[in-house]
Amino acid sequence: MLETLSLRLRVFLFFAFVAGGAVLAVAGALFLGYRQLGNADALSAFVTSGAVAGFVILSLVTWVWLLFDENVAKALENLATDMRARAHADVERDLDQGSAKYLGDLAPAAAAVTANLSDMKNGLAQAVMRETTLLSAEKSHLEALLCDLPTGVVLCNAHHQVVFYNGRARTLLEPLGGIGLDRSLATVLDAAPVEAAYAQLIAQPREACADMRLELNEGRLRLGVGMRLVEPLPDSEVEPGYILTLREAPLADAPCAEPISIPRETAFDFDLLHARPSRDVMEHRLDDLKYVIFDTETTGLLPDRGDEVCQIAACRVVNGKMVKTEVFDTLVNPNRPIPLSATNIHGITDAMVQDAPDFLTAGKAFHDFSDGAVLIAHNAPFDMAFFYRKQGEMGARFDHPVLDTVLLSAVIYGQTAEHSLDAIADRLHVTIPEEARHTALGDALATTEVFLKFLPMLQAKGIETFADLLTETKKHGRLLEDLNA
Repeated sequence: MLETLSLRLRVFLFFAFVAGGAVLAVAGALFLGYRQLGNADALSAFVTSGAVAGFVILSLVTWVWLLFDENVAKALENLATDMRARAHADVERDLDQGSAKYLGDLAPAAAAVTANLSDMKNGLAQAVMRETTLLSAEKSHLEALLCDLPTGVVLCNAHHQVVFYNGRARTLLEPLGGIGLDRSLATVLDAAPVEAAYAQLIAQPREACADMRLELNEGRLRLGVGMRLVEPLPDSEVEPGYILTLREAPLADAPCAEPISIPRETAFDFDLLHARPSRDVMEHRLDDLKYVIFDTETTGLLPDRGDEVCQIAACRVVNGKMVKTEVFDTLVNPNRPIPLSATNIHGITDAMVQDAPDFLTAGKAFHDFSDGAVLIAHNAPFDMAFFYRKQGEMGARFDHPVLDTVLLSAVIYGQTAEHSLDAIADRLHVTIPEEARHTALGDALATTEVFLKFLPMLQAKGIETFADLLTETKKHGRLLEDLNA
């Protein structure tokens, strides 16, 4: 059981045991002396002597414990956390040896180990870079070709989750709600004909390599869709995925479409081809989950007294990587004046939000963007309060699992460390440009980078699943209570 406690708590318990044992020993010795003396009049003298001795012992042990906690236990925890950051979160700056000055040669030795590790990682990275330069160039050429295709291309796995899409596919499907990595294709297209066509292809002999052709009517948009199976890797236990090619075929009574520019972008994560069916979120490994890291800017700090959201921004993380093509960012009309004190912080004025969507519209769009993901924010209860308050009006229930980077920081660095976003970013060598600080998108991007550095550090502490992480964060819940008091 003691192994599950933090080092500082174990040190405290050790000194408490020493103090308690010493006080009991003095009390026992005085009691035996009083019994042997046999003089009732001396009782008060013995009691006074015992009280004085107990006070001196407790004071002395407390003083030694404070010194030991500050200069040894806390220093050891900080040193271990700093080494973990450099081993798992790619933090390059030198170890701060000042806090460990009373640990003898341990701090210089740790600094030497981390410096050698950094040199080895840099050397390995350079070797890998040299060997993969040609592969990267070929990948870039392939991406460029796929970007410029006039046909939309979507790759899905056997569970109809999106693995790849190009810019044309994103443009075509944007009016239907938008496509996203690891999202179900059913969120944008009618799933029934696609699933039926897939089942028909699966039933055919593999050597036939047949294509399927189908048409999907989605409101005022008609899509011509081609489907072809993608063979899985040899010895793979999962069913093959499939490629969809999408072409727009406007309805007969629809007006001619204006020419549109195709975004030169692709998004992919081919590991998703081998994804298993979803399990309960509690059983998922942390790097297997989908995350939406978000931030809001508001008219003030009191949602229950009329303050409103004036900007929402968010980033998606899939398979432990940020999806750079999937970023949510919108100004929000709060339908009330933005105080000058708030504008001085985030720079948003009444004129900027005049034509922006209201919170119900923007909140519903954010809910759709966050479908199936774990929500993450810095001081999440504050941001979530705005959404919880109006989820009934917007017709979207925010029942997502929620994580808070304040609590994640406490799990890694201990409860007594500073857990502001600036302090955490500084520890992890995450740069927040001055012009981006206190903007929803700037803070969301910084929090995303912080979280991606936290992930391997949490796993290095033996925290593998979402259930493990929730168990650890609950130990630090008082931090958020104090922060939002």
